[in-house]
Amino acid sequence: MASQPLGLAEEYGPSPGESELAVNPFDGLPFSSRYYELLEQRHALPIWAARFAFLEQLESNPTGVVLVSGEPGSGKSTQIPQWCAEFVLARGFQKGQVTVTQPYPLAARSLAVRVADEMDLTLGHEVGYSIPQEDCTGPNTLLRFCWDRLLLQEVASTRGTGVWGVLVLDEAQERSVASDSLQGLLQDARLENLQGDLRVVVVTDPALEPKLRAFWGNPPIVHIPREAGERPSPIYRDTIPPDRVEAACQAVLELCRKEAPGDVLVYLPSEEEISLCCESLSREVESLPLQRLPPRVLPLHPDCGQAVQAVYEDMDARKVVVTHWLADFSFSLPSIQHVIDSGLELRSVYNPRIRAEFQVLRPISKCQAEARRLRARGFPPGSCLCLYPKSFLELEAPPLPQPRVCEENLSSLVLLLKRRQIAEPGECHFLDQPAPEALMQALEDLDYLAALDDDGDLSDLGVILSEFPLAPELAKALLASCEFDCVDEMLTLAAMLTAAPGFTRPPLSAEEAALRRALEHTDGDHSSLIQVYEAFIQSGADEAWCQARGLNWAALCQAHKLRGELLELMQRIELPLSLPAFGSEQNRRDLQKALVSGYFLKVARDTDGTGNYLLLTHKHVAQLSSYCCYRSRRAPARPPPWVLYHNFTISKDNCLSVVSEIEPQMLVELAPPYFLSNLPPSESRDLLNQLREGMADSSAGSESSSVQEFRDPCVLQ
Repeated sequence: MASQPLGLAEEYGPSPGESELAVNPFDGLPFSSRYYELLEQRHALPIWAARFAFLEQLESNPTGVVLVSGEPGSGKSTQIPQWCAEFVLARGFQKGQVTVTQPYPLAARSLAVRVADEMDLTLGHEVGYSIPQEDCTGPNTLLRFCWDRLLLQEVASTRGTGVWGVLVLDEAQERSVASDSLQGLLQDARLENLQGDLRVVVVTDPALEPKLRAFWGNPPIVHIPREAGERPSPIYRDTIPPDRVEAACQAVLELCRKEAPGDVLVYLPSEEEISLCCESLSREVESLPLQRLPPRVLPLHPDCGQAVQAVYEDMDARKVVVTHWLADFSFSLPSIQHVIDSGLELRSVYNPRIRAEFQVLRPISKCQAEARRLRARGFPPGSCLCLYPKSFLELEAPPLPQPRVCEENLSSLVLLLKRRQIAEPGECHFLDQPAPEALMQALEDLDYLAALDDDGDLSDLGVILSEFPLAPELAKALLASCEFDCVDEMLTLAAMLTAAPGFTRPPLSAEEAALRRALEHTDGDHSSLIQVYEAFIQSGADEAWCQARGLNWAALCQAHKLRGELLELMQRIELPLSLPAFGSEQNRRDLQKALVSGYFLKVARDTDGTGNYLLLTHKHVAQLSSYCCYRSRRAPARPPPWVLYHNFTISKDNCLSVVSEIEPQMLVELAPPYFLSNLPPSESRDLLNQLREGMADSSAGSESSSVQEFRDPCVLQ
């Protein structure tokens, strides 16, 4: 990299007429013609008027914290990181790089691609990104976009970054767990040992500005002017349609028939509805009598992977982008002129009292609704069709998105806070404090997993658990596999459970159903996942092979990458490995033991022989998921009496997902004794206690017999 400094007051780059002389100060190469094309677009952004004010505050503010407040589409996410890079460059790189957090991995990758293009730099060199299973950075990376949860993991597992000059916390209004936690750690001065001259930039929607201003103690705020352009007046429906997908499809088709110019953005609550909508529209648009090419229907959700870049591509056909809450604030799409909003979102909300997730269909916030409407502003304004009455939003919608720290399982977060030697996680400042019972449940679970010592600090095992990018119970099962000689299989299972947990839709044909059954394993869903992964690798990671079986090819590719990362991590911390032995009887039992070692909190018993499972830790009854291999077997068979499960979700049908049969004796042997004692009263607990007493008597008898055998020869001698 070149070390030529930039003047902080400089508002414009070199003019095209000077292109032969002007060189990029970041890599020392001449600017390309595309740089100047994009520079003109950047100058037109509302945020450009605030450039000098921002750089001045970044340079002179004694607290080191700057808030940036602006509406979606104003250019915050693309321009603020570039100006921070200029700030670091002007200091001669003496204070480290710029790290920009994003609440979603897809957003981090997409922004890195766009910003590298605008800066006329090579992606992966001066500009890069870090997301799960993909680190596109290098030794010369100055500007890094990073998933916020990944950065929180880095902060917790190291004693200093050594590379931060500016930390940009973008999209703070999304209220992700990692973003709120990072702000709490920084505000508490818990990161003082990282960098003495660290600059923190918090970028937010105006709706969250008052709360952030109070939280940070009235730091300087850079306000971005409103974008020029008329705002569309929302058109409300009189009633909520009974079929949201059908209503959204009909609204899109009506726009297409009118051949109204501009792309369309459709908001639906869930990924399932996004898929249904895309399938239906793809069929319908082909038969429309249009003067132009039929619209291109594009899904936008977390499982899209690198295919998300298609929403940014220039194409002759109209784009219809179907998405959900992921694109409320992220993914600026300037070509959008029409918005169709369902007004709802489907979220998983964790209940710590019963250790279960609820699938909650709820109204979006007023802040989200406004952000969606602003997607269609312009000259002239586009259209915004709301598939709900105006009173629905006014009466039922909260003002701001719900903070995720109040809705997620906090075990992983508490483990990381303990790694930072925060004795009481409840003492850490949050924008909104988590419920005390959520923190207590997280501490209790970590204690059961032996991650905490008698003083409540991290044990040696807990320190190792915090190194893994896995849920604590899954990390514990992976470590237990070292003891039970099934590391190879558990690595595969950990990757699959994290990235590609099986089938997500019913089979579309009898042929697909038969291909799926061939992948099922008699030992249960966990072994089936291992079998799916091995068959996927044997196929050469073939996408067509996945499509024929209803498997997510991108998710399986992610699982393959994650498995490699986990193996590398285990080798780095010198944990013992084992050779593959999948399929043998001994390996089957060893794998069960490893799973029980981590998942003893997630065990259920069939109380009546009909598949009604009573969960051990509370008195909820659940059924096996429709995708469970025990339910898809042709021959009627009695459900397994005791099962270990990966997830329990309370929805229209309370179900256990990713289930395998276990022996209760194994649970008694491997679960902490005080865990069994603390179970709520039930027939299942009584059975386990009887087993424990019987095993104790048997063990005592064996010891007595051994002593007698030893004594008898002594007497004979």
